[in-house]
Parts: sequence; structure tokens; C-alpha cells
Amino acid sequence: MRKTLAVVLLSLTAAAAQAGVEEKYNASCTFCHSTGAAGAPKTGDKAAWEPRMAKGMDALVKSAREGLNAMPPMGMCADCTDEDFRALIEYMTK
Repeated sequence: MRKTLAVVLLSLTAAAAQAGVEEKYNASCTFCHSTGAAGAPKTGDKAAWEPRMAKGMDALVKSAREGLNAMPPMGMCADCTDEDFRALIEYMTK
């Protein structure tokens, strides 16, 4: 019974986290990453993300925080933490 409850709670927590990532993505990232505007890699375009991912997650988070090329610092998400950026990058690369 405890294991079943733990699995259910973990599933609900994961679903809530995913909903939060999607909400942040829709509020901040979708403008460029859904269309490829200004050279942004499109969400889900594994080929476009591959060379970026090769730099490592820390480098990608730093780019999101500081800005890179046409991407402004904080990527239009002024309240994002490094963990938020990690989750958003993972979301966009899937």
C-alpha cells in the first residue's frame, strides 16, 4: 500500500512540475522557440538542439541567463531560476 501511495504521489508531483514547465514555456519561450524566430532552435527539433546540447547543460543555462545572439538575457523569463532554465531546455529538446 505504501509503495502504491508513493508511486501515485510521485506521479502527481511529476505532472505538476510538467504543467509548471509548460506554463513558463508558453509565457516566455514559445514566441521564438515555436517558430525559430531570430535563429532560435525550434522546440522538438533534435538536430537543431544537438550542437547546443553538446556544449553541456551548464553552458546552455548560462546562455539563457546572460543572453546569446538575438536571445535577450533571461530569455524573456525574468523570474526563472537556473533550475527553471534546465527544465525548460529539457522540455524544448524533447
